[in-house]
Amino acid sequence: MRPIGIFGGTFDPIHYGHLRTAFELLQALRFEEVRFIPCGDPPHRGVTFAPAALRLDMVQRATRDEPGFVVDDRELRREGPSYSVDTLASFRKEFPGRSLCLITGMDAFLGLPTWHRWDEILDFAHIVIAHRPGWLVPDEGALGALLAERRTENQKYLYERREGSIYVHAVTQLEIASTEIRNLVAGGYDPRYLMPDSVRDAILQSSCYTTASP
Repeated sequence: MRPIGIFGGTFDPIHYGHLRTAFELLQALRFEEVRFIPCGDPPHRGVTFAPAALRLDMVQRATRDEPGFVVDDRELRREGPSYSVDTLASFRKEFPGRSLCLITGMDAFLGLPTWHRWDEILDFAHIVIAHRPGWLVPDEGALGALLAERRTENQKYLYERREGSIYVHAVTQLEIASTEIRNLVAGGYDPRYLMPDSVRDAILQSSCYTTASP
């Protein structure tokens, strides 16, 4: 069985940077599917700007034309902070024999030691780091030690093992950020070409980003 990619985020809003990264990993690593998981209560950010139902709707709109993309609302249905370790534990219970791959950018990976029960993440899944130019792979400290112990360049490990490895894969860099999109909209500018038109329509119709975000 092929691995399942797990791609979480606030998606506030989702844009082509998210979609291109997921699509490249879907193809290159031959995932069975990539699960997009909108965060319910982000413990590190503390606030979202679009309501949960709207963020879910935008992700559904953005992914509906790619059969390898699946939208998963488990974090929106679960009460309390949306800790990744809890989400992965629920996936492991649902797919006990399947390889699971948590997709994260290098920027998020560098903050891994601040995650809730971060040292248990690899007990449930592999970590696939979507690496973009300009980010350095850490070679010291807690993350340097973790990479020295768990990093692999053998893609087969993502198939042969259910969890436990860290795999770094280069992806296309698209300089798009959700914060910048929100600020564009708040400034009266059109976000066309930064996300699918269906997502743009939802943003403009809802007026969810009419106030600038930090």
